[in-house]
Amino acid sequence: MSSIDNLKSTISKKGGLAPVNKFNVIFTPPSGVMAALLSKDPKTLIGSLNLESAAGALLSGGFDARNLIPDPRDITYLCESVNIPGRSISTFDHGSHMQTNKYPYTFIDEDVTMSFLLTNDYYMKNMMDKWLSCIFDSNKYQAGYKSDYSTDIIIQQLNQELVPVYGVKLRKAYPVSVGTIGLDNSGSGYQKMLVTFAYDSFVAEGPLSSTGSAIRAALPF
Repeated sequence: MSSIDNLKSTISKKGGLAPVNKFNVIFTPPSGVMAALLSKDPKTLIGSLNLESAAGALLSGGFDARNLIPDPRDITYLCESVNIPGRSISTFDHGSHMQTNKYPYTFIDEDVTMSFLLTNDYYMKNMMDKWLSCIFDSNKYQAGYKSDYSTDIIIQQLNQELVPVYGVKLRKAYPVSVGTIGLDNSGSGYQKMLVTFAYDSFVAEGPLSSTGSAIRAALPF
């Protein structure tokens, strides 16, 4: 039976306990989403993601020129919560003589749900609206090309010094559900938005490889 001292020693030599509130979420909207915002060639778009929001801020007196340039760190700061996806193995039962055993035949990765804080320019909501439109055009009733609407998403667990200790790369991720936003005269607090992402697969990464993936995921194109 282990003692509290043994537990403390084990935690100490492993660098401490992983904090639940230290994490990064890093991605750049795919080129198809960027192009949809102003209907231009993705290679010519510079800062278009926030032009509409900046115009609204200008009318309301809250204009900030920094919003003209998309910054991947904005997404990181506005992501309030996220889950590192789990993976389950699907099995079938096979009986032989007196015993039945389970055998694996495939695996299932869980979707990833993120909660974002909404700012007064509705930055994240506008982004997700455009993203969903790229995935499926509700006017033409036509699906887009996956290469235009998918992107890699990096999720990192950080330690107390904000250094990545574990990372997950979601390959070819895209939103499949954007939650409702409630408005209430009797309520208080701040607006939040839940977004669920699907993806082709996820890859677990160590500190160094996750850092490299995060840099690549932050590049605009």
